[in-house]
Amino acid sequence: MEKKMGEAVARVARKVNETVENRADTLDLADCKLVTFPIALYKVMRHITEGIYLITLANNELKSVTSKFITTFSQLRELNLEGNYIHRLPEEVQTLLHLRAINLSRNKFRHFPEQLISLKALETINLEENEIVDVPVEKLASMESLQSVNLKSNPLNEEVRVIARPLIKFDLLMSPALPQV
Repeated sequence: MEKKMGEAVARVARKVNETVENRADTLDLADCKLVTFPIALYKVMRHITEGIYLITLANNELKSVTSKFITTFSQLRELNLEGNYIHRLPEEVQTLLHLRAINLSRNKFRHFPEQLISLKALETINLEENEIVDVPVEKLASMESLQSVNLKSNPLNEEVRVIARPLIKFDLLMSPALPQV
């Protein structure tokens, strides 16, 4: 157990060092067994945070994303949080004015994260395999940049399915409705 934990810490350190040393615009901490975003990384990365445009935290064990994380990486264009245990986003997500794509698939959302609706640059939302029943279709329809919303494998209510098609101008991906028994 300790050996695996040590390997995970070393992996995070190696990936962060690569990003800092190369002044890369990407931070990939996928599959690192993270339960939270390590606080020490804010200090290590303080000189390059405004240059980070893509962060991948996929397939970790995150239960939330903090306000500090969002405000620190305010220049994000893509955020991949796929495969965690996240069920809500902080209000500060609304400050990600450059965000174009967010992947929240395979998490624990029961409600559509409405903070995303205020993001004018957002083009792609992936919420596949969550527990979402209702979606603010009218609000999504008013998002001018939105091109794709993936809601496959969510228990969407029938009303969403009926009103969505005529209202939206973007790709809306849904699983087929289950037959009524």
